[in-house]
Amino acid sequence: MHAVRSLSLAFLAVATYVSAGPLAKRAVAYYDPNDNGGSMLTNAGNGLGEPLNVIISGLSSPDVLTYDGSINYARAIGFSTECLGIHLGGPQSANLGDGNGWVNQTVEIREDYGDASVGTCLESAAGGDHFRIFVQNGTEADSGALFLAVSYEEDASEDHDIEPDGYDIGRDDLVSWALGTTSYGGVTYSTTAENITGLLSAGSSGINHDISIDGIVTLLTVTIQ
Repeated sequence: MHAVRSLSLAFLAVATYVSAGPLAKRAVAYYDPNDNGGSMLTNAGNGLGEPLNVIISGLSSPDVLTYDGSINYARAIGFSTECLGIHLGGPQSANLGDGNGWVNQTVEIREDYGDASVGTCLESAAGGDHFRIFVQNGTEADSGALFLAVSYEEDASEDHDIEPDGYDIGRDDLVSWALGTTSYGGVTYSTTAENITGLLSAGSSGINHDISIDGIVTLLTVTIQ
């Protein structure tokens, strides 16, 4: 199943993109949601949650932290918006300890198998990596950081369940594709990574699908060249 990501849809057209305008840069990478009544697990609607296992630092280039900028960055590292703009399943919410309480995901992004235009349709059918974005921007902890719930899901025949070890696999895939220099839509990015412990607990307690995680959160700092 995991090997299916090697498929290519290079024969399909690539979508174009215009980035958002600049914003003021924040002064902190992120705030720990646990310190102010938040959680590093989403609310999946069943009393369980998915780990917020990747953070795009608030010290990244400001354009990366905008809605349009985050989508362009996602396209630079092998992901894109959902197939034909259609979302299957309900959104999840997260409380990032910023005073906003539980807020629904900003967007859900899927692996695009080499084509940012329609490649996510293959992910919807065959499975692959995907992530949900949550923004830490409330008045009590306004880092501007993007908290991502990343996972690797099985194909449609398995009802898109998360693959065993799928949270750690999804995180590691995204990080490996993001590191170094990438580009999309005329924008070039340089990404560095740091693994952080102590934000998430290792194990399966409270985790959706009873899947164990290693407790590592990867902090990405993304700089536009």
